[in-house]
This record gives sequence, C-alpha cells and structure tokens, in this order.
Amino acid sequence: MASGIENFMVAVLVGALAAIVFALRILVLLERRIARMDLNIEQLSKSVLKEEVKVETEEKQIERTMKKKSRKKR
Repeated sequence: MASGIENFMVAVLVGALAAIVFALRILVLLERRIARMDLNIEQLSKSVLKEEVKVETEEKQIERTMKKKSRKKR
C-alpha cells in the first residue's frame, strides 16, 4: 500500500515540475515576442522622428522664403 501512495506522490511531483517547465517555456517565448515588438516600435519611432525633422526643416525654409519675399515687396 505504501508503494502505491509513494508512486502517486512521485507522479504528482513530476507532473507539477513538468507544468512549471512548460510555463517557463511559454514565458520565455512571450518575452522574446515582446522584445521583438519593442524593437519594431523603436524602429518606427525613429523613422517618425526623421520625418518630423524633415517636415520641420522644410517649414523653416518656407518661412525664410516668405520673409525674404515680404522684405522685397517693401
């Protein structure tokens, strides 16, 4: 009888350890996905920043040309 209970306890412990290992595996996979998402967001934000800088420089150039034109009219 004791061996039946011992076998049951060992089976429960092995099952619990297998569940822990599986959960850790899933967590590692999720962490990798999140890291990739983070890198993609970082790349997107860099490209948006570059575009913003382009737009701002173009706006400044337009303002300068408008000021020059207004000075010439006087």
